[in-house]
Amino acid sequence: MPTPKKPAPQDADSAKTYTLLGADRSFYQSDTPGTLGGYLPRKIYGRLDCPSAIRAITRGGYVRHRVFFADEATAIAAGYRPCAVCFREKYLLWKALRA
Repeated sequence: MPTPKKPAPQDADSAKTYTLLGADRSFYQSDTPGTLGGYLPRKIYGRLDCPSAIRAITRGGYVRHRVFFADEATAIAAGYRPCAVCFREKYLLWKALRA
């Protein structure tokens, strides 16, 4: 039985990149992973460890509509609102300002 080949070592030119959503709602490549996740259809952003997002992902949903942001300012500039679960206080403030 042949032994499996080891993957080639990565060089500096093949460093991992991450696809993030910018303030202009365009996707771009970054060397740094996003700090927040978002749900494209409802334009919601939240923490990567958000219990609500984790439940949705576990059930098999959400993943194909997930986007990532470099920071909160970028998510807001792109028109996203805070998550009602992991950013409860910010969500309540956002909701009050809309009323």
